Amino acid sequence: MGNRRGLALVKPSGGVFSEPIHAADGTTVIPVTDARGRAVGVFVVADGRAKWEPVVDTTRITLLAEGIGLAAAVLATLAMVRRPPWPDLRGTINVTRASGLPAAPTRP
Repeated sequence: MGNRRGLALVKPSGGVFSEPIHAADGTTVIPVTDARGRAVGVFVVADGRAKWEPVVDTTRITLLAEGIGLAAAVLATLAMVRRPPWPDLRGTINVTRASGLPAAPTRP
């Protein structure tokens, strides 16, 4: 809550409380920022009760999810290159001819 001169009060942990905003329905919203000025959340005071509403940074959450997906894709690709899940088809094939059949012609 701001003081009489319009200056913000500083919380000991580095948070800054901005001036309260009073709504028509009697609700008071008090914005809170960190020492760098980034929004942290708001206190909503309504009907004699205070409720903390943190700010959710969806960009940070999205980037974290994309990073985890990229790491999983790289690890899966490395696993496939190292040892693919399909059977190894290298080797020799020996064909035996049934007796009585002529031999296959050979090319010069």
